[in-house]
Amino acid sequence: MVLEATMIVVDNSESSRNGDYVPSRWDAQADAVNLIFSVKTNANPESSVGLMSMGGKGPEVLVTLTTDFGKVLDGIHRTKIRGGTHLATGIQIAGLALKHRQNKSQRQRIIVFTCSPIDEDEKSLVKLAKRMKKNNISIDFVAFGDLEPENTKKLEAFNESIKGGDGSHLVVIPPGPSLLSDHLVSCPILAGDGVAPRGEPGMDGGAGGGGGDFDFGVDPSTDPELALALRMSMEEEKARQEKEGKKEGETSEPLEGIPEEQPLLNESGEASGSGEATNSEKPKKDDEDPKKDEDGDKMDTA
Repeated sequence: MVLEATMIVVDNSESSRNGDYVPSRWDAQADAVNLIFSVKTNANPESSVGLMSMGGKGPEVLVTLTTDFGKVLDGIHRTKIRGGTHLATGIQIAGLALKHRQNKSQRQRIIVFTCSPIDEDEKSLVKLAKRMKKNNISIDFVAFGDLEPENTKKLEAFNESIKGGDGSHLVVIPPGPSLLSDHLVSCPILAGDGVAPRGEPGMDGGAGGGGGDFDFGVDPSTDPELALALRMSMEEEKARQEKEGKKEGETSEPLEGIPEEQPLLNESGEASGSGEATNSEKPKKDDEDPKKDEDGDKMDTA
């Protein structure tokens, strides 16, 4: 699969407080970040993901490129909702973070979540897009929230200017009862990382439905916690069975120096030890016979 270094830019402006997306704009982004990290690292374990915010006083790099989801999760929890967005500056800083990646063979990609009005003009955004394309950086936009025609037009102009061989996508997600991550699963942003759009084989409701392409019938990209719990449960059960098998093997081996128990019945069907007992009784009877003879002789002489 594709080896990538991905910087995720989240929108933590005041607009992310709105609850028109389930459960809120900010929580929907956090859930989507979880999905993107899982998909990228599952597609290639050497791929790395970073996180930064573009709200408040200015953009902030929360987590540099890493393969540790705990760091990304900590960065999400440390982020505070405040101020407006700085889209152009955030993209530039994300490009610098990708430039300093350790593995230079990784492709560079930026995924930007935007749910607030865009202050930059179209001309400056097009200029920035051409510069990012020159540096071989792909940029995906996830537009939701404030979907004003002016904002959409600016993002479309940016996307047209940066489109290249690696693919840069613009996804516009309107409000609805579905989660933001559910829309991302079916969009082309993650389709290239082994996540097929819904309705195709390998996904629920497709020709190969039923989860037959995934362990335990659970897609780890959509529910990584459940897939991990099932995998750990299977490994624990396997370890327990192996441990019991070893114990049974040890107990079945005969111990040296300890005679085996004598069978209850001998070959003739009699209780074991009865023959010995009868044999031991016979000498006693032989010993008693002389005594009886002596008594008889005494009586005769008397």
